[in-house]
Amino acid sequence: MELIYTGKTKNVYKLPDGMFLLKFKDDMTGKDGVFDPGSNEIGLTVEGAGQSGLRLTKFFFEKLKDEGIPTHYIDADPKEATMTVKPAATFGKGLEVICRYRAVGSFYRRYGGYVEEGHPLDAFVEVTLKDDDRQDPPISEDALDMLNILSRDEYKTLKNLTHRIASIVRELLAEKGLDLYDIKFEFGKSGNEIVLIDEISGGNMRAFMDGKQVEPFQLEKIMLSD
Repeated sequence: MELIYTGKTKNVYKLPDGMFLLKFKDDMTGKDGVFDPGSNEIGLTVEGAGQSGLRLTKFFFEKLKDEGIPTHYIDADPKEATMTVKPAATFGKGLEVICRYRAVGSFYRRYGGYVEEGHPLDAFVEVTLKDDDRQDPPISEDALDMLNILSRDEYKTLKNLTHRIASIVRELLAEKGLDLYDIKFEFGKSGNEIVLIDEISGGNMRAFMDGKQVEPFQLEKIMLSD
């Protein structure tokens, strides 16, 4: 097993059969010890966070499989905090795709002169470049096409998948009395197919209950409770 990438919240290993193993860490994004799913830096380390994130990721990816959504997921071992996935090439140096149902986070920081915090949004899809040095700048469909990162047809597929996946996650959260404010996805290409990659956990979404944000550990407990 060969270590090929060390990330902020997980490491990636190549397996002898050509598949890949994601090892989830206990590190969480944020600042000064406060969790923030939109942050580009590690703000805190909490024992068990990796296992918790993987349990929720396993839950969501298996739900998506039942819905026929293409992903890189093969299986997961929450005890070892590892997930086996198919190889998938990123677009450019990597993209993040956010689906926003409420004006919070970076959206509100940028457009707060035109909208109140928490104002409802109509599943607004926003694409950003994975570029820590430039603070993950948003990028338009035109720029993605002109820079040969993503064709217009691929963008349309990406946007449609984002709406479908976010809608499924939102409905699952709603069944537990949770309100999804925004969620961040990553996509890649497996062969000629665009697939969801990385994870779906409390670490890449903002979920609220009774007007208060639910932390990742609590989100996992709520979602996986009988």
